[in-house]
Amino acid sequence: MNKLVRAAQTSQSLSLAAMEEASRLGLREADIDHLFLALVINDQSAGHALRELGIDIDSARLAVAEQHNQQLAALGIEASFPEAGQIVFHETDGYEWSPRARDLIAKSSGKGKAGDAAAVLRELVAEPSGLMTDILDRLGATSDSLLKVLDESGSPAGTTTAATKKVKGRTAGSVETFVPAPIDDVWTLLADPTRIPEWESSIGVVDQTSQDPTPGTTWEGTAPTNYPNGKLAKIKPQFRRRSIELVTAHPPGTIAWSFGYPDAARSKPVVTEFALTSTIGGTQVQIIKSWSRRRGWRRLLALPLRPIEKFLVWISLFQSGSALSRTFR
Repeated sequence: MNKLVRAAQTSQSLSLAAMEEASRLGLREADIDHLFLALVINDQSAGHALRELGIDIDSARLAVAEQHNQQLAALGIEASFPEAGQIVFHETDGYEWSPRARDLIAKSSGKGKAGDAAAVLRELVAEPSGLMTDILDRLGATSDSLLKVLDESGSPAGTTTAATKKVKGRTAGSVETFVPAPIDDVWTLLADPTRIPEWESSIGVVDQTSQDPTPGTTWEGTAPTNYPNGKLAKIKPQFRRRSIELVTAHPPGTIAWSFGYPDAARSKPVVTEFALTSTIGGTQVQIIKSWSRRRGWRRLLALPLRPIEKFLVWISLFQSGSALSRTFR
């Protein structure tokens, strides 16, 4: 993969997760401690290495909070950091990196460096303030033990990248994401049609029927009337109603949903498939989106737009993966 693409996508995924963690504390600036938390739930080799050492998101959050409180006490300040709440990043705005976090990420993609999450983690461990050394110590780990596991990790360096899938007669793309929850919990969420809005942003509400979620069953959904930040969603009339069909379900491994626009004659249903695998600290999820290819002259006309199409697929897949992770944090 192109280094610039890998670095950009790594930065995007880490930025979102870190700023989500900052939002739990009512902060608008994400620092290196939030970057560390983002790496703990990252699906690349950096996240695998941290989780192999027994570091999960709950223990990491606790260690970060305890370290900050100790720093305040050392300064003679009788106070503590705000109690953490729910992630509200997607409902708010105005977030940015701290200067040292921004510089650290930039260094990870410098000359001779890969720009992936592993490179970011190496820069974080070497960061001169000593904050990571103290946090790792609270977690029963050391910088040397972490780097050793990272060096030995055989995990892929960039699984968050949208990859083209070969599906006969269809155009498809896929990504992998890590969800910090047991596979059965992730399956329960994905198999419940009423919870589809939690991971599919184009749907706001699913009808509350009592139908059992068996393959071939259909539901009706509607587009959201407002975005999470409260702004009005401007949706064209033909795209307000959604058809939802459960295509396949093989618990707890794979499940696929088909989404269509019954009021838009030329639209093609999009199938979203999830493949779940239990892994250390949670569940590895592969997300695949596919749709029927255009035929004849329409396909030729669409060729120049393929790069834009790939980018939109990446955004859609990234949003679904991020929403899944956020639900369990």
